[in-house]
Amino acid sequence: MHILVVDDEQSQRELLAGFLKTKQYTVTTAASGAEAVQLNRSTGFDLVIMDLKMPELDGIETMARMKEIDPETNFIILTGYGTVESAVRAIKLGAYDYLNKPVNLDELELLVERIRDEQLTHQELVTLQEEIHEKFKFEFFIAESPAMKQVLGLIPRIAKSDSAVLILGESGTGKELIARLVHEASIRKSTRFIPISCAALPETLIESELFGYERGAFTGAEKRKIGKFELANHGTLFLDEIGDLPMMVQVKLLRVLQEFTFERLGSNAAVKVDVRMISATNQDLKKKIQAGTFREDLLYRLNVLTIEIPPLRERREDIKPLTDFFIKRFTERSHKQLKRISKEALNKLLRYEWPGNVRELENVIERAMVLCRGDLIESGDLPLKIETEKAYTGETMADIEKQHIRSVLLKTNWNLSLTAEKLGIHRNTLRLKIKEYGLEKEK
Repeated sequence: MHILVVDDEQSQRELLAGFLKTKQYTVTTAASGAEAVQLNRSTGFDLVIMDLKMPELDGIETMARMKEIDPETNFIILTGYGTVESAVRAIKLGAYDYLNKPVNLDELELLVERIRDEQLTHQELVTLQEEIHEKFKFEFFIAESPAMKQVLGLIPRIAKSDSAVLILGESGTGKELIARLVHEASIRKSTRFIPISCAALPETLIESELFGYERGAFTGAEKRKIGKFELANHGTLFLDEIGDLPMMVQVKLLRVLQEFTFERLGSNAAVKVDVRMISATNQDLKKKIQAGTFREDLLYRLNVLTIEIPPLRERREDIKPLTDFFIKRFTERSHKQLKRISKEALNKLLRYEWPGNVRELENVIERAMVLCRGDLIESGDLPLKIETEKAYTGETMADIEKQHIRSVLLKTNWNLSLTAEKLGIHRNTLRLKIKEYGLEKEK
C-alpha cells in the first residue's frame, strides 16, 4: 500500500511518515497541495493523508484536483481546532474520513488498515466477476476408473502440505479442477483460489497480470492494478500452462518462490505474500529445459509434489458415467426432456481415442443433444471419426480391454515398460489393470 502524507509542517510529516513506515507501508511526503498534485501525476497512491489547512492550496481543493487524476484514491483529512465543519464538507466531497490533531496514532493505524482491507476486497470482487464463468463445480468430478481413484487418493495427503504442486496432463483432462480440489481440501480453503493461464495472455501482459503495476508504469497504465499474487495472498495461486511462461517472467517467478516478495511494475516497494503455488502443464518441461526455453531451477521449485492425470483413453471406465452426467446437466440447463443414448452410440464413444479428453466429450454430448431428433442419441448424432476398429470378442468394454492387454503382454513376453508404451498408457496404469483383471504370466 502506497501512502502520501501531505502537510506544510515538517515535524508532522516526519512523525506520520515514520510511524507508517514502521507498519511496513510505502510512504511518500509532500510539503504542499501543489506538490501533492504534481506527485500524483507521475505516481499512483492508495491513500493520501492530508492536512486541511495549508497555504495557497488547501486540503479540499488539493483533494478535488487529485481525484480528477485518480478517482479511486482514498483520503484521510487532518483537522485542527474549529475546522470540523470543513472536514465534514470534505467527506461529502469524497474523503474517506477525518482525524483531529494531534493525531492519535492508534486510531490512524486502525483507519489505514480498514482502508487497505476494503481496497483488497474491492479488487477481489472485480476479479471474481471476471472469473465466475470459469469456475468449476466440484460435483462435476467423476472418477470410476482405478487410475482416477488413485489420483483422488493423493489429494488429501498433498493438501495437508503447503509445498508447491505440479499437475501434469493433456489438455482437457481437468487440471484446474484437480487444483481446486487440492485447495478445498487444504487449510486455505476459506481463502481465495486465483487461476491464471500463462498461454491465454500475450508475453507483454503476463508479468503485469502476475505482479500488478503502478499508475504510469507503462503506456496505458492509467491507474494502479493489483496483481494475481497479491490477490491470492494467504490463498492459492494456480498457474495453468506454466510451460508457456516467458523466460523473463520465469526469473522473477523463481525469486518470488524463494522469498515470497516482489515489486509491482513501476515501483521499488517490496510486497510480501503468503501463497500456495499450484501449476499445471500439458508439455514435457524436461524437453523444454534441454531446448533452453524453461529454467531447470524453476522446475525444481514448482515440482515438489506431482499429480499426473491420465488421459480419457486410458480410463475408459469414466466415459459412460461422464456421458450420463453431461446428458443430465444439459437437459436441466435447456429444460428439455431427458434423453438417452443408444448402445451403438455409447460403443462409438468407448472406441474413440479422445485427443481432447473430457472437454471434448462434453462438447460432443452437447452437440448430440441439440442435433438428435427424438429422445435417443444415436451413433449418427456423434461427430466422431473412428480411425481403427479392432474386432475383439467380448460382451463388455472390460472384456475387450482385458483381452487386448493380455495379447500385448504375451507379445512383449510381459515386459511392462514395452507393453505400456505399445498401449499408450503409464506403467502404473498398466499395473493397476493387471491387478484389476487378475492377469498372470503363464508359466
